[in-house]
Amino acid sequence: MTTMIAASSIVNTNLPCSSRISSCSDFTSGHSWRPLEAAKHHRMNGVRSLRIACAATKPAKSPAEEEWKTKRQVLLEKRVRSVDVKEALRLQKENNFVILDVRPEADFKEAHPPGAVNVQIYRLIKEWTAWDITRRAAFAFFGIFAGTEENPDFIKSVEEKLGKDEKIIVACSAGGTMKPTQNLPDGKQSRSLIAAYLLVLNGYKNVFHLDGGLYEWFKADLPAVEGEE
Repeated sequence: MTTMIAASSIVNTNLPCSSRISSCSDFTSGHSWRPLEAAKHHRMNGVRSLRIACAATKPAKSPAEEEWKTKRQVLLEKRVRSVDVKEALRLQKENNFVILDVRPEADFKEAHPPGAVNVQIYRLIKEWTAWDITRRAAFAFFGIFAGTEENPDFIKSVEEKLGKDEKIIVACSAGGTMKPTQNLPDGKQSRSLIAAYLLVLNGYKNVFHLDGGLYEWFKADLPAVEGEE
C-alpha cells in the first residue's frame, strides 16, 4: 500500500526532496521532531510503503540543525554552565542575570519567571510557499496541525533586547542536559541548549543554561507571573 501526502495540485514529485521536512520543538523532551523520521518508523511497524511528495527542496542547513554532538562540543568549549532553578533564581536576584525564555509566546504568557525575556526559538510555520505547504501536510498527517519551524529572527530579536555582555540564563520547558548518562552518552538536546549554542556562536560570552527547564521552576513553586510585564 502506498500512502501519498500531497500539497494540492502544486506538488511536483519530480523535484528533489530532502530527507527531512523540518524541526518541530517537542514540549516534553525538547528534541527536534522530524515527520519523515516518524514516517520511516511508521513504515517499519506495519505500513508497507509511505511516501511524502515534496513540492520544493529544503533550504540549506542552518546552525541550529547541526548535529547535537557538534553543538554540545561547542557549548563545552565555550564553558556554558548548567544551573538548577534555585541557583538561577539567586543569580537573577543577586548578580543581575536575565532569564531568556525561548518557549513559544503563548507558553510565556501563561506563566514565566518575573523579569524573564521571551524570544521564541521556534515559531509556527508562517509562509505559504510550496515547501511550507508540503511541510504542513507532513505535520498534519501525524496529527500535528500547528507545525513549527526555526525562528529566523531569533538572534536579531535577542540582540534588540539583550547586549552581548549581558549575563543570560537560557530556559525552555524541559531543559535538556549536556551531562552524559548510560543511555544518553552525549546528554539530551533541548530548545534552550540549541538557543545557548546560537548565542555563543554570535558573540554572547556569559551564557548559562537552566537545568530541568521551567518545568522544574514551576514544580519548585518559585516566583511566576502571567501575561506580559
